[in-house]
Amino acid sequence: MLMERRLSWCTSTVGQKFMALVLLFLEITMSTIFAKKIVGSYSGRLSKLFGKSTNAKRNKVVFHDFPGGAENFELVSRFCYNEGKIDVNPSNILFLYSAAQFMEMNTSVSGTCNLLEKTKKSIEEISYWTWSDLLVALKHCQDLQPIATFSGVLEKCLDSLVGRLAITSEASPCASTSSPDSSGFRLSCDSRSTESLKNSFSRATWWFEDLSVLSPDLIGMLIELMVSRKYNHVMISRFLFHYQKSKFCTASSDEKCKVLEIVIDMLYTLDPISISCKNLFGILRVVLSLKIGKSCRNKLESMIGSQMDQATLDNLLIPSPYGSTYLYDVNLVLRFLKAFRHGGGWQLSPMRMKKVASLIDLYIAEVAPDPCLKSSKFLALLVALPDSARDSWDELYHAMDIYLEVHAGLSEEEKMKICCALNYEKLSTEACMHLSQNARFPSKSTVQALISQQLKLKNLLQGTNNTKLYTDSPLNFNDIQGKAKKDEATKQVVLYSGRLDISAENEKLRAHLQRMQWRVVELEKVCKKMQTQMAKIMKSKVSSHSAARSLPRLCS
Repeated sequence: MLMERRLSWCTSTVGQKFMALVLLFLEITMSTIFAKKIVGSYSGRLSKLFGKSTNAKRNKVVFHDFPGGAENFELVSRFCYNEGKIDVNPSNILFLYSAAQFMEMNTSVSGTCNLLEKTKKSIEEISYWTWSDLLVALKHCQDLQPIATFSGVLEKCLDSLVGRLAITSEASPCASTSSPDSSGFRLSCDSRSTESLKNSFSRATWWFEDLSVLSPDLIGMLIELMVSRKYNHVMISRFLFHYQKSKFCTASSDEKCKVLEIVIDMLYTLDPISISCKNLFGILRVVLSLKIGKSCRNKLESMIGSQMDQATLDNLLIPSPYGSTYLYDVNLVLRFLKAFRHGGGWQLSPMRMKKVASLIDLYIAEVAPDPCLKSSKFLALLVALPDSARDSWDELYHAMDIYLEVHAGLSEEEKMKICCALNYEKLSTEACMHLSQNARFPSKSTVQALISQQLKLKNLLQGTNNTKLYTDSPLNFNDIQGKAKKDEATKQVVLYSGRLDISAENEKLRAHLQRMQWRVVELEKVCKKMQTQMAKIMKSKVSSHSAARSLPRLCS
């Protein structure tokens, strides 16, 4: 009767479920024991854990920091159950290596190669991988960068990648302007069509898109390796600008800052002449809207400053920072000029200096009408470059005139500070005439302009007299009369200059100065005419074969 009850219970629904659970428990228990034996035989770490355990509760082992997570553990288990056989490829090599290190899988079972040895062997063969395989491996290196660095996978992938670029990169089609062929004729790159040049550039930049998927840290390591291998700096700079633009499409503010810092740091290691000044200003406008490190910002300003001779006026017209009253960021331009003067070194040729001076003259004229621009900042712009950088100060004089007109409330002391920066010797006659009648300038400035013109005239007359003595040509009556007029005018200029009192009435002083200025202009015309005549005399003396000397008329 009891047996019949047990059989009926076992055939019931509840009994069947209970038996199924018992069988599942037995299966799990047996599989756990089997798994411990299989996996433990390959893993030194599991073997130690299970070997030391005498408590049944220790049969369960949890790894919270297992590299690669559950998917990677599945790969390791597959290696163990397949008797040490697994396909190691670019997609899993880093995960398998990290797991082998973590699980201490350095013991061979039944003569098979252990997992650690197997992955190390695959790492040594990275140089034979295809370009696509290298990219796949590098993408995984981003997730496990510390392990990738320790294992050597990252270094070998980058090394192989740069090697491929060095081999496949093509030289610029106009790298050498001409080269002789066997027949002695020179073949010039100028004969290539525009389409051919475009195709050549496209072939040289084919790798830009492929490497744009890498993280900023990997890009930094890649560029450092390329620079050490003497890779083309122009191509590197173009790639960095391309990388910055491509990353900004989907990046957050923090990610943009990270990208910019890496790009700026890497550009700073390149030859300045290989970097586009226009692109640097493009990055600057992005930097101004983000908060990046001061060090990176200083590097960017230094790079721009070293190429100030390549900048344009539009590049410099950068709005002032938020909260400032003045219109343009004058402080930024002053830092550019400081970097240009101190960073150029021996490369600061007179031509480059004059080119920058012309640009700054345009910039000063642009900011002069700003009513909020302080006199100290305006003066700093005037004296930022040495006097030798300018052949003429007329443009600066007009800018100063505009500034003094807009800032009519300046004190005499502030006006004099600005006028002291003016180089009167490099002002044209027209500019000096305008200054002598300009009520916005202090009286001392008008006197200084006159004295400067007087010295120029005196030097000019002395030079003319020396030339006449050298040629030993007698003067006729008109020449003597002209010279007497010049001496008389010169004495009058000296007399007027000596008697002028700075504290006298401005209107009377300006009237005297205007009359004398006209005399200076007339004398300059006469002297120029004399110089022309003397040049003709010298030319005729050289070409003449006659011993007799001609006595030309110097002045008609």
